Amino acid sequence: MDIKGQFWNDDDSEGDNESEEFLYGVQGSCAADLYRHPQLDADIEAVKEIYSENSVSIREYGTIDDVDIDLHINISFLDEEVSTAWKVLRTEPIVLRLRFSLSQYLDGPEPSIEVFQPSNKEGFGLGLQLKKILGMFTSQQWKHLSNDFLKTQQEKRHSWFKASGTIKKFRAGLSIFSPIPKSPSFPIIQDSMLKGKLGVPELRVGRLMNRSISCTMKNPKVEVFGYPPSPQVSGHCKNIPTLEFGFLVQIMKYAEQRIPTLNEYCVVCDEQHVFQNGSMLKPAVCTRELCVFSFYTLGVMSGAAEEVATGAEVVDLLVAMCRAALESPRKSIIFEPYPSVVDPTDPKTLAFNPKKKNYERLQKALDSVMSIREMTQGSYLEIKKQMDKLDPLAHPLLQWIISSNRSHIVKLPLSRLKFMHTSHQFLLLSSPPAKEARFRTAKKLYGSTFAFHGSHIENWHSILRNGLVNASYTKLQLHGAAYGKGIYLSPISSISFGYSGMGKGQHRMPSKDELVQRYNRMNTIPQTRSIQSRFLQSRNLNCIALCEVITSKDLQKHGNIWVCPVSDHVCTRFFFVYEDGQVGDANINTQDPKIQKEIMRVIGTQVYTN
Repeated sequence: MDIKGQFWNDDDSEGDNESEEFLYGVQGSCAADLYRHPQLDADIEAVKEIYSENSVSIREYGTIDDVDIDLHINISFLDEEVSTAWKVLRTEPIVLRLRFSLSQYLDGPEPSIEVFQPSNKEGFGLGLQLKKILGMFTSQQWKHLSNDFLKTQQEKRHSWFKASGTIKKFRAGLSIFSPIPKSPSFPIIQDSMLKGKLGVPELRVGRLMNRSISCTMKNPKVEVFGYPPSPQVSGHCKNIPTLEFGFLVQIMKYAEQRIPTLNEYCVVCDEQHVFQNGSMLKPAVCTRELCVFSFYTLGVMSGAAEEVATGAEVVDLLVAMCRAALESPRKSIIFEPYPSVVDPTDPKTLAFNPKKKNYERLQKALDSVMSIREMTQGSYLEIKKQMDKLDPLAHPLLQWIISSNRSHIVKLPLSRLKFMHTSHQFLLLSSPPAKEARFRTAKKLYGSTFAFHGSHIENWHSILRNGLVNASYTKLQLHGAAYGKGIYLSPISSISFGYSGMGKGQHRMPSKDELVQRYNRMNTIPQTRSIQSRFLQSRNLNCIALCEVITSKDLQKHGNIWVCPVSDHVCTRFFFVYEDGQVGDANINTQDPKIQKEIMRVIGTQVYTN
């Protein structure tokens, strides 16, 4: 067969079906010409059998003995809101591109790794984190990996299935991994598929497929680990998958393990975050000084200009929350986390250091942060220069305020909740994928409803970064815990508005009559500013959140004051801000069918399609 001209060239598209057919269709006759290592062939076939034909694409560079293997990782299991917060396209696979020696494969140099999404050109920070993780994984594996070692490992594992052996070990190694992909089932691997392609003796394959439970190996949710992973223990995501099906399947499985829990690990050192209420939604750097310096050096925090351009109202709110916490008499308790900011004049030192807190210097820098309204009206670079002249730490502090937010916040469009009577309405999601999955499981069992949570704006700087925590009987508690330990909620807006107004030395909750009077007064006085004002124009702010709560027996209802002791059973959904003493309608009851219908309408258009 004349194979000249059949090699891939730069004009070929990755994953081209005809070229792939050529690669596999003629491997028997031209392997010697292409100098392609047979173990590479076997590993590629394993990917195709366990996943699908489209899960791998190949580009050969025969003249330099290199080959690019593109592995396509399906991420459709991510929820829409998670993928939006992480800035990934859940409808498009993440591509892992590994460059090997064509003739040496595992005996050659350690492969280079690229991680990308073809249509995701800007801000693919998740790819940088995953590239670092897979690079460390590959380096660790490469210390002992070789073609002969892989062959030996596969033979050892298949020796489990001899006549005198036991199948239990293998069954223990197959498990369902959470989260469950939203894709349909795939066909079962047939005995004939594995014979020869994976180098497995016929007798052992027969025992594997006949004695094991129905094993839909083309479904990514079936794991081929040498351990039973648990979705509840994120530490298992670092366990090493088996080499039984080759290195390519191993690294794909490892990537699948890591992706759902990227938010639980520092983007620099890959150590697990430690938070009072578990992990948060967005990936972030930890507080270790070396990581902070590396984070600064990598330039990951340079996205402030883009954030101001695309989400100016959200940045405006983050700055207001930071200011409220910093100006609070309780700042030593509630201003948490304290910024870790590298000194722009000396990149080897921290200008703001959690170990050496200086609130006065922090206040000075925050006062020099120009209003977000001004930032949107001119050149961002020019405004940055102005801030640098006022205070060289002002802009780095603004970058930290933006990058340290670990919740997903989006300003709602005009199709907002009209009964809340404010133009400052936000979608607010803070639960990580694992918590959201547990919440939805509980929701199927017990159902859910909506309730308000009121807390002074000075507390929200911490809530957005640490989660809505059970503060009862801790130093964070402000209002007492008359009905026991838990997160306090109410279906009645007036009760939560009362709690939201308490702070900065004000410890008496206004009565419902007082709130009604304030609401009526604010709606009869001619407004000096447009109700549709884009930015916050006052520092006198009240806010409440609308949460979804599981209606299990754990939810304690004391009239209109509800207490949920299980933090996993409460998820924030919306956030409302009021200026200059304004409050919304004090008579809103989330249990009113009309109110519930309106909430579901907005959730349907925001949470799932935002």
